[in-house]
This record gives sequence, structure tokens and C-alpha cells, in this order.
Amino acid sequence: MDLVTVLQVLDSTVRLATPLLLACLAGLFSERSGIFDIGLEGKMLAAAFASAAIAAVTGSVWLGLLAGIVASLLMSGIHGLASITFRGNQLISGVAINFLASGLTVLIAQDWFGQGGRTPSLMGGGRFEPITLPFAEALSGVPVLGPVYAELISGHSILVYVAFLMVPLSWFVLFRTRFGLRLRAVGEAPEAVDTAGVSVIGLRYAAVMICGLLCGLAGAYLATGLQAGFVREMTAGRGYIALAALIFAKWRPWYALSACLLFGLLQAVALRYQNIDLGGITIPVQVMDALPYILTVVILAGFVGKAIPPRAGGEPYVKER
Repeated sequence: MDLVTVLQVLDSTVRLATPLLLACLAGLFSERSGIFDIGLEGKMLAAAFASAAIAAVTGSVWLGLLAGIVASLLMSGIHGLASITFRGNQLISGVAINFLASGLTVLIAQDWFGQGGRTPSLMGGGRFEPITLPFAEALSGVPVLGPVYAELISGHSILVYVAFLMVPLSWFVLFRTRFGLRLRAVGEAPEAVDTAGVSVIGLRYAAVMICGLLCGLAGAYLATGLQAGFVREMTAGRGYIALAALIFAKWRPWYALSACLLFGLLQAVALRYQNIDLGGITIPVQVMDALPYILTVVILAGFVGKAIPPRAGGEPYVKER
């Protein structure tokens, strides 16, 4: 495999890992506060539709991005209301959000655009364009390092760079700020946080809203950066893979980056190498499409080890009187 092929696979890895990384960090904030969120898939799907629909109507990708974030925040508000205020089952609430988003996006898309649950293809200012970093063209002729910088690091949309910058920012917020300390504490011992006079409900709602913001970015990137419009069920299980990556990363931001890049690499390889011929035996394209999901299960089952979630995760907090 030559350098050009390697760079093409790695470039696809970065692009495919971006929505996984944003969704994984979203789940990280939510679950660190004790709120399990199976609804990452639904939030991403709602954001993808809202961003593509508004971008198609207005021609502005930034208005589309804003609409995607708002749609995801609304879904997060529903989840917070059900699981925090009304102390409902968090897993059921998340699953309900997934079903709600799956049905509503197709229904509204068909009503608005009449294209079988799709939005019109986005062009020009309706989608995020690749950004060429400084000196990318000038350095492209330098052996090895030049192509790596020009073709792998440069040439991505702004949301890709935002996603990767969110990793150190999330680490800093969670492990180097008072807010992060309280957020982690509320996921481990909410009664201790309440005793200290800090609002458990307020912290959990803040975490759920941060989750909604990041899922909004992930969904908007899918529809306006990775692809040029919304199609039915376009998240294709990425929310669930992000949850798997979160467990694989053991609820830590830097490990989450590694896990999402791994899963992105699996998807990139599956997309590039299809109908492989092994000595007369052809591996069907369906097998390669299923490969990332199969290996996700294998990795979680055999290589994660003991992953201990936040102690108070999934349990509604009832204030003692």
C-alpha cells in the first residue's frame, strides 16, 4: 500500500470519525453527570434534518447549523424533562427519542420537500466547504510531511477542526474546572453534592444541554459537511457506535478520541475495500458494510476489560428531606 492510498484511507478516517467523536463527547458529559443517554442517535438525526432543511431553504449553512443545534437541544430538553424532572427511566426516554426523531424527520421532510423523506441537495453556501490551511500548497512537494499536511491535516470543513479541538477542551472542563469537578461528583455521589449546597438538577440539566449542543454539531456535520443533504436514517447507527466508543474509552476524553478514530478507520476500510477477492473467494460488499459493527461488538466483548460507569448513572436523584 503506497503513501497516497494510506493518506486517502486516513483522510476518510478523520471525516468519518468526526460525528462519532462529537457524539461520544456528548455522551461523555451526559453520563458523567449520571444521565445515561441512548438517544444520541435521535438527537443527531433531528439535527441532521433541521440543518439540511434550513440550509436548503435559506441557502445559509450557518443558519442550518443553528437550526440543527436548536433541534438537538429540544430533544435534550425532552430527555431532561423525562429523566431528571419526572425521574423516568433514562433508557426508555432515550429509546423514545430515537423513535420520535426517526419518524418525525421523514414525515416533515416528505411534507416540506416531497422527495421521499429527503431534502434537496445542498450546494454552494448551503454546505460547509473544505478549508485549506496556510502553506498547504507550498509544502505539498516536501516528501512525506508535505502530503500529510496538505492532504490529511488540511482540506477539512470547520466542524472537523472543532470536533478535534473539543477533546482537549472537554478534558480541561471536566478535570481542571470547578464545574467539571461538580459534574463528575454528581454522577458518583449526588447526595454529597446536594449536601454541599449545589443543585444536582441544575448540573444534570447543564450536562444534558451540553450533550444536545455536541449532538447538534454532529448531526449538522453529517448533513452539511460529510454529505450534501439529509436522507432517511442517515445516522446509520452512529449514535450507538458512539456509545460503544464511550464504553471503550472508559468515559475519558482522550481515550474517546482514540476509540472514535479506530471505529472511523474500520468504516473507512469497509467503504474503500469492497468485493475483495481472496484466492477465488469474493467477500460480498454486505460483509464489508457490516464489518465496523461486527468489530465493534468484538472489541467491546474481548478487549475493553472492566469498564466501570459513573456510580449514580441511570438513577434519578430524590432529594432527602
